[in-house]
Amino acid sequence: MRVHNVVEGPRDGEVVVLSGSIGSNLTMWDAQVPALVDAGYRVVRYDHRGHGRTPVPEGETTLADLGGDVVELLDGLGVDRAHFVGLSLGGMTGMWLGIHAPERLRSLVLCCTSPKMGTPESWAERARTAREQGMTAIADASIERWFTADWLAAHPQQRREYHHMTAATPAAGYAACCNAIGGMDVLDGLPKITVPTLVIAGADDPATPPEGHGRVIADAVPGARLEVVDGAAHLGNVEQPERFSELITAHLREA
Repeated sequence: MRVHNVVEGPRDGEVVVLSGSIGSNLTMWDAQVPALVDAGYRVVRYDHRGHGRTPVPEGETTLADLGGDVVELLDGLGVDRAHFVGLSLGGMTGMWLGIHAPERLRSLVLCCTSPKMGTPESWAERARTAREQGMTAIADASIERWFTADWLAAHPQQRREYHHMTAATPAAGYAACCNAIGGMDVLDGLPKITVPTLVIAGADDPATPPEGHGRVIADAVPGARLEVVDGAAHLGNVEQPERFSELITAHLREA
């Protein structure tokens, strides 16, 4: 799968790959790109298979497929090693890369994510909802997990934009990535991750609460640390853009 991608920043900068949430597209990283480019990094954003402008896959999708898409993306860009920043599904993809393709990474930032999230049955049910009821039903539920109530009330225009982002995602593409999450369990592999790793969690994240998810990752990955950001739900990089950009950039410099 050749994923749609956008590359920005100096040609000689170290490459940073940004990988987003299920139901999103690469524009969810708009707030982080200027800070990373200003810091001298070459930023690569991409859409997961079946999301944004990347084609919908045939058949089911696994986490290994999503990780393989990133390896193919790096190969196509002629990049041997990159920093990888992933949120939610993007973070799951990052953990797979850290376990199975560590030679392609300089560092990892894992945001609002989990090594095992829900059950195969719960994700199969969500995939059925997408196919049978449509993506507007998915968007109605997702928007409440992605952002705190206060942020949604204060940002009505962005609320509409992010609701539309999910509603416009092809149901088959969303369902395929539901299958990848439902079949994922990378907990036992986390001690194999050797690249410098930062875990960022949203204090108000109902989907992947810090103690049950981010803390588990940080405790299992050698040398990893956890940062919990106040006033942030699941799409914390959108809700608290300056703090997320600050944490990400500082980690890349240290790495």
